[in-house]
Amino acid sequence: MKKGIHPKGQEIEASCVCGAQYKVYSTKDKIRVDICSACHPFYTGTEKILDTEGRVERFKRRYNLK
Repeated sequence: MKKGIHPKGQEIEASCVCGAQYKVYSTKDKIRVDICSACHPFYTGTEKILDTEGRVERFKRRYNLK
């Protein structure tokens, strides 16, 4: 690699609005995110499926899922 053209990287703490903090390696000084794996509905199991045409229910009936 050429010397002097690459940005300096450092270990920083990335923080989410929910309060979770993660140690990451980055070229930025700080990282703030709106949503992370600790508060995202898909990962926490609180995801709600919006079904306006009954497709999810039809799928569950077809494959006998509860």
